[in-house]
Formats: sequence, C-alpha cells, structure tokens
Amino acid sequence: MAKNTSRNPRYAALNAGGNENTRRLIDASTRLAEEMSRIFPADPDIADRHYWLETIINHVPDYIYAKDTDGRFLIANQVTVADNGLESLRDIIGKTDFDLHPQHLAMAIAEVERRVIETGEPIFGIEERAMVTKGRDRWLMTSKVPLRNKSGKIVGIVGVSRDISDRKAAERLLEGQAHLLEMIANGRPLDEFFRELILLIEALIPRIRGSILMLSPDGHRLLHGAAPNLDETYCGMIHGVEIGPKAGSCGTAAWRGEQVIVADIFEDPLWEDYREIVRPYEFRACWSTPIHSRERKVLGTFALYSEAVCVPDEQQKELIAMAAHLAGIAIERKQAEDRISFMAHHDALTGLPNRALFEEQVAEALEALRGTGQWAVLAFLDLDNFKLVNDTLGHAAGDELLKVTATRMRASVRKSDMVVRVGGDEFILLLNGLPCERDVVLARLEDIRAAIAAPMQINGRGLQVSCSMGVACFPNQGKTVGELLANADMAMYRAKELGRNNLQVFTEEMADKAHEKLLKQAELRQAIAQDEFLLHFQPQVNLETGRVFAAEALLRWRHPERGMISPGDFIPLAEETGLIVPIGDWVLRAACRQCKAWHDDGLPLLIVSVNVSARQFRERNWAAHVAAVLAEIGLDPRFLELELTESLIMQDVPGALATMHELEAIGVHLAIDDFGTGYSSLSALKRFPVRRLKIDRSFVEDIPADVDDKAITAAIISLAQNLGLRVIAEGVETQAQVDFLRHSGCDEIQGYFFSRPLASADFEALLRQPAMTADAP
Repeated sequence: MAKNTSRNPRYAALNAGGNENTRRLIDASTRLAEEMSRIFPADPDIADRHYWLETIINHVPDYIYAKDTDGRFLIANQVTVADNGLESLRDIIGKTDFDLHPQHLAMAIAEVERRVIETGEPIFGIEERAMVTKGRDRWLMTSKVPLRNKSGKIVGIVGVSRDISDRKAAERLLEGQAHLLEMIANGRPLDEFFRELILLIEALIPRIRGSILMLSPDGHRLLHGAAPNLDETYCGMIHGVEIGPKAGSCGTAAWRGEQVIVADIFEDPLWEDYREIVRPYEFRACWSTPIHSRERKVLGTFALYSEAVCVPDEQQKELIAMAAHLAGIAIERKQAEDRISFMAHHDALTGLPNRALFEEQVAEALEALRGTGQWAVLAFLDLDNFKLVNDTLGHAAGDELLKVTATRMRASVRKSDMVVRVGGDEFILLLNGLPCERDVVLARLEDIRAAIAAPMQINGRGLQVSCSMGVACFPNQGKTVGELLANADMAMYRAKELGRNNLQVFTEEMADKAHEKLLKQAELRQAIAQDEFLLHFQPQVNLETGRVFAAEALLRWRHPERGMISPGDFIPLAEETGLIVPIGDWVLRAACRQCKAWHDDGLPLLIVSVNVSARQFRERNWAAHVAAVLAEIGLDPRFLELELTESLIMQDVPGALATMHELEAIGVHLAIDDFGTGYSSLSALKRFPVRRLKIDRSFVEDIPADVDDKAITAAIISLAQNLGLRVIAEGVETQAQVDFLRHSGCDEIQGYFFSRPLASADFEALLRQPAMTADAP
C-alpha cells in the first residue's frame, strides 16, 4: 500500500496551499516510486524509487532541483543541469548559484531561499528573468518550498521553475499595444511613436533591428522616420532613396505595395545596387512591409534587419503586420491633425494663410519695420463681379478662378510678403520693407493687379477678371494693424464706388467715412436703449431621433425706418465699438427668459444656444454674471449652451480655460462654433471643457460634391469622437448632406433642411407638433 504522506512534515507547507502543480508533481513522483516497490519487490532496479523519481523529473521540461541550507545543489533534473552549461548531474552537485551566475544575481536567489529556510513558509509564483537566455529574453515562474527531513527539520529547499517567456511576451505585446494606442489617441509626436513601436518589436523578436521610412509627399522617395538602434550613418545614406522595382527591400516594398522578404542581402538581386552600403553593418536579412492607409495607399515601410540569413516565422509575421498596421493608424491620425491644423490657419480652397494667421504674424512684421524708414504696404483686394462668374458658370468655376488668382498673387510677391484670403473673393496683401516712394509702391501693386487681370481658361472658357484695391501704408496711414485694415478697407470701397477695376490709396477724405460709422454707432446705441432687438430661433435636430433638442438664438434688429436688419449688417460695428457687450447681455437674458417660458408652458424641455462674442467673454467675472442671469430668470443652467469661436478661445488660452471651467462648474454647456475656420491648437482643444463641436457651414455647403470638404468634415467628426465630443453641422440644406453626415457619425444638424430661423411664436408652434417632442437633455 502507498505510504500516507498527508502527515509528513515535508509536505505540510504544500498541503497548506500553494503551487498546486508543484505539489501534485512531487506527490505523483513519490507515489509512483512507492507503487513500483510494491509491485516489483524482487527487482531492485525497478523497485528503486530514486531511479524512477530521477527518470520522471528528467522528462519534465521545468527546472526541478533541491539545495541544502548553504545553497549547494543536492539534486537537479537534466534541463537544469544543461541550461546552466553543465554536462551531468555530478557537475552541479555541491555547487552554489555563486559558482554559476554573476554575484548580484546569485545574491538575489540566495536571499529568497534564505527567507524560505528561516520562515519555513513556501514562496510561490515568483516571476524572474532566466539566468541563461538562450539568445532571447526568457522569463521563469519559480516556486520554492522548504525541504524537511523525516523529523521535520528544514534541511534545504526544493525549487521548480517554469518557462513563461511566451506568456510574458504576450503580456508585453498587449501592454505595448495599449501604450501605443494611447500615444495615438493623445497625439504624441510621430517620431516618438515610431521609436516606441520599434523598441517593442525589437524586444519581442530577438537579434533584429527595426526601421520605419516615410514615403515623401511626391511618392517617389523614402525618408527617415525612426530607427533607434540602427547606425545614424546608415540611416542618413538610405534617407531619400528612390523607390522602384529593384530598390532593396524597402524601396521595392513601397513600389510594389506588398511585403518583401529578403533572406540573404548578398544573394538577392533586389539588393544588387545597395550591397556596398549595407556591407559595413553586417546585415544579412531585411524584411520590409509597406505601411498602408485605410484606402491601401502606401504611406511608408516598416523593416526589420537581421545579422543572420533568415526569414520570419508565422508568429513574427503577425507581429510585423501588427506593427505596420499601428504605424498606418498613427500616420493617418497625424495627417488628419496636420490637415485640421493647416485648415485652422489657411484657407481650405486656395491654401493661402487666413485672417487668423495674418493677424497672428502681421504685428511682428510691423514692429520689425518700426524706425527703419521703410514702408509696409497693406492692400485690401476684392475681385470685381465675382458673383457674376458664380451665377453664370457655377461655383466650381468660381472656385477655380479663386485658385488661379491666389497662385498669380503668390507668384507676384516675395517670400517675405503675405497673401491672405479673407473670405469669398476678398484678399489682403502685405508687402514688407518697401522704400518710402509712392511711385515704387504703386508700380508694385499695379503689377499684381495686371497679373490678376491676365486672361485665363476656366472649364474651357476664356475669362478675364479685374480687381478693386484699397491701400494703406505703415506708418503714415496707420500705426497699428487695426488702423491699417480699417483704412485699406475704406480705400477699397472707395475704389468700388469709382467704378471698380482701380486702385485707391487711403486719404483724409476717406476718413470722413468714419463719421458715418459714428452715426451708425449712435443708431446702434439707440437700438439698445429703445429695445429694438428681437430673437429668432433655429431648431437643432438630433440625427438619430429626428427630434428638436435645442434652439439657437439669432439676433435681429427691427429698425424703425429700415425694417428688419440682419446681424451681419451691425454686429461687426458692435464688435468694433464694444457695444456687443450690452447687446450680448440682452441676447443672453432674452434667450434664457424665452426658454424658461417654454418650459413653464409645458413644452418639451430643450436647450437654448447663445453665441458669445470675444468682448463679452473677456469681461471680468463674466461667468459669475451668467450665473446671476440664470438665477434671476430661474432657468436650470443645463438648459443653456454657450457657443464660443475658436479664435475667441485662442486669443488667451489660459484665461479662456479658466472662464470655461467656471462656466462648466455652474452647469452651463459649452460648444465651439464654426469649428475648422479658426486656429485652435489640437493639444489645447483636448483640454477645453466643451461638449460639442459645430462644423462650419463652409465645409457643409458643397457636400457631397466636394471631395476635400467631405474629407475635412469626416476628419472633424472623427477627431470629435476620439475626444468624446458631440458634433453638430450647421448650414445643412439637402438630403444628400444629411445622408453623408449621418453615415460619417455626425450627431446633430441645423439648417434650412429642417427649418429656417423662426420667430418665438412660430418656434413654439413647431414644438407643439407631436413629432417634434424633444428629449430632455
């Protein structure tokens, strides 16, 4: 009968709980040896339990060993002996880890074993690096239990170690993937992402070195992306290499758009022209995989170099495919960010700097000229009869005309000058560092006008377009950007008054026009005092439910003589004069009051959306003022959404963030209006406590015909989703636009497709329709 081991002290720790596999292995080995003694008592060889135990443990792939209290090996299975570089059991018996391993590693082992011996408590599941790596990074899971004699005294330890390298590699891969995806989501620099990606793959595949090359914008060359462990000289030599059907591994992979595995660089004809470049670095194999976009467009290559002649196995191929896929995601994300960033600072149609970028740079340009005795010439330029081109030939022809005009203006100025598209067919020219000679300045400007007026072909038809130009010179006709813009603007309108197709320089006579502006300002003040303003409301609709969930409050001026005046005719003046602050306060109060009245009348709960001007937003304690208005009217803050423009926020990001967080604390919702037309930093955008992005109507109006607008709109929606923001598109007028926006993941729409802006009574009637019942926010 088998010996009962349940009371044996040497098993006490094991039976108390611990590494079940280790306990079972030892118990099974002992029972088998005892059983052999019972069945074959007359055969001393078969009955030798030690022989059977040794035979069994030598067939186990795990390390199994026993040591005395001084750390000397008493017994070990064959894999333990072999992996320590020894030939037989005799070679390891009596040795300690200090005889086999470096001092610091042996001390760590000895410390663990000393603790087991002193406490009598087993230690299970220690994860540690293998002492002998066999050419790759190996991990072991080790358990150690006290070794006791028949009287229960601890005479050493028994250890079992299992190779968990594959599991650790899988864990490292999952952690690495999560880290890399987080880097993509956080918009980390592309070279930093590439480096982390390559280091991850290098850690998982032994004896290789990674490289990422980016395809140049013209699609003909490969440019250095990252290669943290490749020689810099070698990276410099392959930077700019042309792709082709026989251009090494990477150049060929980019050319073919498919993986290229070269097992032996010195034998493969693809490397014939590049062997001497790679020879000093002793690489023999190079496996290159193209990095693709979602549309299968080649973006670059991911390559692994090896000093041995070899090809990747299936597991390595999977790692390579994963790395190329992640690199593609990162590159596309960066391209989308770059496009949005470019879009924020440039006109989407012509690629010219926009007004925001101009105002950001022009002050520095003027300051650099101050006191030099040179002029800076600012010219406002407006194409004559551009509307006629749009009306007769269509918007596509008008867009093409604008592109040609922009190209001609860029070609007519120096690199130090600026050409800016303000919007529509209006442009700004800033010519820096001209001599203070009127004739020279006018000659330069007339050359530009002549270049614009040269005949052109648009859609097979000959066109010739003229322009009206207004000019103001720094410092004589304006010492600040604002003065120059105002004076040049007045001069341009004077040119139009004189029949168009001419150039006018600002004069004091034109300053009289400013007097008229003062009169308009007085009218605007009277409108505030006489309560001549009213609000219209345009519904905002949830694309998924089809229900109205909010209304944007839109200001109108009911002039006693001129009738209804749209905000575009007076808001610019209000902004310029500061009257926008009391007007904006009136809008806020009126909108909140109307929303509260609808709620009190039992109409569906909805949000009222109010536009905020830059002047309002910069008012001291403005958030507290908003809170006071809400408390006064009794409207729950969650039913108010304030729309802020990108340029408003970016004027003073720290100050804007502080005010936005104050408003968020009140419970008011925030949205970024006209997104894509300003110049917000993507790194700053993710810090804004906003709930919604509002896509500007300029990107929506030509959808789905305009491919660029579709791409930009989709990119904005994707960016918002990644940032956890909702997206509303304004200016939606057609079913095709609705279909595209819904398919792209847009949440909400606003525009004539659903309803024009309505007077409050008409909006109330709309809300009372059963189908328009809004979801509570």
